This record gives sequence, structure tokens and C-alpha cells, in this order.
Amino acid sequence: MTSFLVTGTAGFIGFHLARLLLAEGHRVTGIDGMTDYYDVSLKRRRHQILLQNPGFSAHEVMLEDAGRLREIAAAAQPEVIVHLAAQAGVRYSLENPRAYVDANVTGTFNVMEVAREHAVAHLLMASTSSAYGANEKMPFEEGDQAEHPLTIYAATKRATELMGHAYAHLWKIPTTMFRFFTVYGPWGRPDMALYKFVSATLEGRAIDVYNHGDMKRDFTYVDDLVRAIRLLIDTPPGEEPVEGDTLSPVAPWRLVNIGNGAPVQLTAFIDAIEVALGVPVTRNCMEMQKGDVPATWADTALLQRLTGYRPETAVDEGVRRFVDWYRDYHGV
Repeated sequence: MTSFLVTGTAGFIGFHLARLLLAEGHRVTGIDGMTDYYDVSLKRRRHQILLQNPGFSAHEVMLEDAGRLREIAAAAQPEVIVHLAAQAGVRYSLENPRAYVDANVTGTFNVMEVAREHAVAHLLMASTSSAYGANEKMPFEEGDQAEHPLTIYAATKRATELMGHAYAHLWKIPTTMFRFFTVYGPWGRPDMALYKFVSATLEGRAIDVYNHGDMKRDFTYVDDLVRAIRLLIDTPPGEEPVEGDTLSPVAPWRLVNIGNGAPVQLTAFIDAIEVALGVPVTRNCMEMQKGDVPATWADTALLQRLTGYRPETAVDEGVRRFVDWYRDYHGV
């Protein structure tokens, strides 16, 4: 049994990862700020489910509160830290950029300080495909330059990658950064496209389709994503690189893409929603939004070399599972 400290356990991905770790018999100390960026009742429901397992403990605290974070860690004595909490959302970063600096930069620094103080065996931290910014070369490889972020959200996440490298070098903390690609699935966030599209359609409203649907995303099913994280937990950066590795030459630090490795046209994604719902989706075509990119596509070769695994859930299947969950959760 391993003692895990997981941030963001009332969030979408953190909830799924914590559930997987608990099912394996590990002890999980969960931290979440319960911010009102979206419906807090959904977050509380996730924690209620996790709390049914005696191996889980929940703490409501903002990561900016360094003193409280240290107290929780002192009690938990974590061996592994998985840092998933963040202020998410590309578009919201245009409205409230300070929230991103506070949560993503200051909060992450405090988590790294805890990892240093407890000399954890492995620190894993979430980044984003948005870090690739203005890159046009596809698929995105971890070694591609990422110096031109297009939003403050992407900039804060890129900053945490660099901060993580510095701490890995200075304090010899084995650190894995992962860049997520458009995660979706049951218990997802209401601000995500799939949730918004399903909700609007069932309520008889049109959906907003940016760039007239001429966009591609590397949609990654949440169960695939947390499976990849789980395998990476057992693959801390050592001294021996693999082919195409991003292992730092001066630190036990590595960057890994987690995506499906197969971009899907937005219009095809919406078609899958229509099939799963059994009702037509009314589309309100709009221009590209500021900060958006036309396409994302993950090169997943490094993930596969490190873990022997690559996500493979097809969009049609993943969307169907989300719709089933949505109907059950909302009673529609």
C-alpha cells in the first residue's frame, strides 16, 4: 500500500484517478479548493463517492494556503504526490487571468515545496496540450518548442513545467509532467464542450460551434487518461533514457503526452453526440474564439515506450458512455 497525496480529487480527472488508486488498496489524501468555477454540488458528489472508501480522506483547502497544505502533508506522510488541481479553462483565462496565476503558479510552487520537504519517491504534475501554443507541426511531440503560448492558462502551465524541472534538478525529486489532450467522459466538467453540447441539445437549445466546426481535437477518454497516469506513477524518471525520451540531462525530470493519438473533426464529434442522444443537434456556427487553436494531435510514442500502453477508446464509445452517465446523473 502506498500513501498518495492527490490534489484536485473533487475535480474531473482527480476523482477518477483517486477512485482507481483506492480500488487498488492504496491510501489517498485528497485536496480540493471547491471553487465555484462550476457547480460545487458536482464536486461534492464526487468526494462523497470517494469518501465511501475508508482509505480516502478529503480536505477542502486552496493550494495557495501553504501553511494548511503543509499541515495536511505532515499528517499524510505522502510517498507519491499527483498534482492535478488547477484553474482550468482556456476561455475563462481571458476573463479572470489572476485566478490562473494564483492557483496554477503559486499553488504549484506550494505543492513542490511539500514534495521537497517529504522527499517523495515521485512527483507527477499535470500540464496541458495548450502549452504547444502556436505550433503548427503535427502531431505534437514532447521535444517540440513550446515558447509561444496563446493564453495565460497555457503560459501558467508551461511555467509549472519549468518550475518542476528546476526543483527536480535542485532537490533530486523524480518528476513527471504530463500534457493532457482534450479529456472527456463521465463526471466531466460542465464547462467542457461535450457537457455543454449534451445539456443544450436535451434542453432544446442550439450549440455554439466555433470556426464553423473546422477544428480538430485529440479527444482522450478519461479512463484511458487515468490508466496512463497510473502506469507512469510506477515509471519515475531514472538515469536510463528510452528512444525519443524527454528525460532531462541534468535532472530526474520527464515530460509525457497523454492523448488518444488520433485527432477528430469537431463536426464528427457532434455527429457522435447526435447518435448517442438520438436527437438532432442544432448548430450555431461562429468564428474562431481568441486563444483557440485549429487542431491538437498528440504523439503518444513516448507514453507507449515507457508503459506499453496507449489510449484507444473510440470517440463514439466514449461519447455514448458520457451520455449514459449524464442521463442518469441528471435524471433525463
